[in-house]
Amino acid sequence: MRRYLALATVLFAMCFSATRGSAQSITLDLPRDSQHAKVMQRVGITDITINYHRPLVKGRKVWGNIVPYGQVWRAGANENTTIEFSDPVSVEGKSLAKGIYGLHMVPAENEWTIIFSKNSTAWGSFTYNQSEDALRVTVKPQAAEMKEALAYEVDNVTPTSATITLRWEKVAVPFKVDVNSTEIVAQSLHGQLRGLAQYTWDGWDDAATYLFTNKLNMEEALKYEDRSIGVEERFDNLMNKSRILDALNRKDDATVARNKALGMASITQLHQYGRQLQLAGKQNEAFDVYRSNIKKDPNHWLVRTEAARIAVAKGDFDGAVKEMKLAQAAAPEQAKSAVEGMLKRLEAKQDINR
Repeated sequence: MRRYLALATVLFAMCFSATRGSAQSITLDLPRDSQHAKVMQRVGITDITINYHRPLVKGRKVWGNIVPYGQVWRAGANENTTIEFSDPVSVEGKSLAKGIYGLHMVPAENEWTIIFSKNSTAWGSFTYNQSEDALRVTVKPQAAEMKEALAYEVDNVTPTSATITLRWEKVAVPFKVDVNSTEIVAQSLHGQLRGLAQYTWDGWDDAATYLFTNKLNMEEALKYEDRSIGVEERFDNLMNKSRILDALNRKDDATVARNKALGMASITQLHQYGRQLQLAGKQNEAFDVYRSNIKKDPNHWLVRTEAARIAVAKGDFDGAVKEMKLAQAAAPEQAKSAVEGMLKRLEAKQDINR
């Protein structure tokens, strides 16, 4: 009991002596010298949250003095600095489970140790115990511009990684966090599709599209697309189903789904599909789609632009200009500038299909 009372007295004395002259309190909510801060960054669908306090330099020598070299440091001020990962990650190439960790560091002139402790509720590093480490990594400090208040910043953010950097005084200490976003998203879809999304065609369609785009589980993508079609059969999910079937090398089934999609497509949907084919270098297939649109409604402004594209391919710039002028006259206000741009190119004998 005496031991705990002595420890409490020491901690109280530390807090009291550090705050007495600066209108701070251990019992009241008053401003602190080292203000509380929080930074959150999403990587893929994984949230990384750092909760810390920001000590100030205030003209003092920090490294090797206020923060001694070779000793465990709280990587901030006041309560434990914590870092939370909503999914498993890897830090500097080493695996770390999801959870909240006490973040500690051991500074040195040429190499720092970053510590992720399973104890995230301590006060600073005073009761730090190495046996509670979840992970340790070593990184190189870097020279940096002066930073009066300690800060954690997140740089180089991609869908699968980010670099977290502690900056204080003239030192920056970065460590890289990698996330297996595609696998995490694929797993999370199982849970997400048990919620409201399961009752919508686009929830299943979006899930299937994600798996297809990232070349993950095509069989599961096909099941998701069939569920989408079961909720509501649309051009979108039928066309996506055809792409998935193509990827599974089920060409005949893909053709059936594609033809069904094209049969129920609107003029705008057919136009967009035709443009996708053109951008993919499939000009003849695109023109077949455009001809289908011309049969549907030859006077629609979008269809006029398609007729112009077909005319250009034949070298008929005069015919293309005529069609584009008709398109410009009928186009909605928000599309007129784009049509005008194509018209000017045609008048200059430029191929708008390139």
